Amino acid sequence: MFTKSQREKIIALINREVVPAIGCTEPIAVALCVAHACESIACDAEHQPEKIAVRLSANILKNAMGVGIPGTGMTGLPIAIALGALAGRSEYGLEVLKDADQSAVEQGKQMIDEGRISIDLAEGDVDKLYIEVEVTAAARYAKAIIAGGHTSLVYLEKDGSVVIDKRSAASDEAEDDDVELTLRDVYDFSMTAPLDEIEFIREARRLNKAAAESAFSSDYGHSLGRTLRGDKEKAIIGDTIFSRIISYTAAACDARMGGAMVPVMSNSGSGNQGITATLPVVVYAEECGASQEQLTRALMLSHLTVIYIKQSLGRLSALCGCVVAAAGSSCGITYLMGGGYDEVAMAVKNMIANLTGMICDGAKPSCALKLASGVSTAVLSAMLAMEHRCVSKLEGIIDEDVDRSIRNLTTIGRDGMNETDAYILSIMTGKC
Repeated sequence: MFTKSQREKIIALINREVVPAIGCTEPIAVALCVAHACESIACDAEHQPEKIAVRLSANILKNAMGVGIPGTGMTGLPIAIALGALAGRSEYGLEVLKDADQSAVEQGKQMIDEGRISIDLAEGDVDKLYIEVEVTAAARYAKAIIAGGHTSLVYLEKDGSVVIDKRSAASDEAEDDDVELTLRDVYDFSMTAPLDEIEFIREARRLNKAAAESAFSSDYGHSLGRTLRGDKEKAIIGDTIFSRIISYTAAACDARMGGAMVPVMSNSGSGNQGITATLPVVVYAEECGASQEQLTRALMLSHLTVIYIKQSLGRLSALCGCVVAAAGSSCGITYLMGGGYDEVAMAVKNMIANLTGMICDGAKPSCALKLASGVSTAVLSAMLAMEHRCVSKLEGIIDEDVDRSIRNLTTIGRDGMNETDAYILSIMTGKC
């Protein structure tokens, strides 16, 4: 079905998009950009910068305002920026802050109190994912830009000399790295790839399940996952595969959004997308006694579906990423229920018909509620698909062709909801 070189290209795509991350990826990406700039002029906890000026796209600002920063007990960008300067290590990627300790947090608080950090909206027509950092320290100066992807450093300037400039070539490189997929390709690859080539995807199970279990005994965010395991709640929704899918997914989100210093496996630059693509599949597989091969192929189908849809949606938009990620997990669950490609395509259509329009109003603890809604719909969509019940082309934005249905979804999220995005940010920044 696929040649070895084709499989290698798809696997490389997955390895770029499914990576460990500690904390919400937007403030962490800002911390990473700060780390790049500071490292270039040897700033650290001993040689601290005098001024850090950060300019961000609206989508980055929106997603970084209300989320907990791991290991700090604090919320939002200032402490993430400070820690990126004081303890960040760019070689760690989206785990850039994993070495931050309490001493760094205290120094970071002092840096904030002294007014050394400024945050503004970037001017002009910039990418929806855009981070620009300028750092001054004594007579030294550095500027770093991340754009297009959470770890994509496209510009670095040190003391007036340009070290890296990929800004004009970024789109060309992205095109070179693109793997053109259809849902059929996603399904066939997931079902036919040699098992030893795709077993790495099970690391998502280990990381994301551990994140969920850390929240069952702690008080992170709104503790939705832990709440759903209470006796009163079980009396309402039961103690079933369905309720455990929701509680595990919500709990991992509770931990991540609440600032737990635990890694999760992200997907397409989002930890919450990685959680939603992973845990419903894992819980269902464990509850129904699936083999390791079945689990591996289900996880691959889920994660690669998310990557495929995000290729046309873009990294950040006004459309909540749980819509896309839950579509992936619905595919994985459908396969574990015994479904083939036709049923998987039906599940995707059912998902698109239901959750399109769910807004993204930033990363925050209440994202757990949206993930719970998404994975609930994922299970219902899979159940309907297994009964060969599917939203028809006569209804709403659904097309006979599943790939066109996906394009309808992503066009709405990428283009149609731009004005919605502006209103969301206006409301968020206008609150007292």
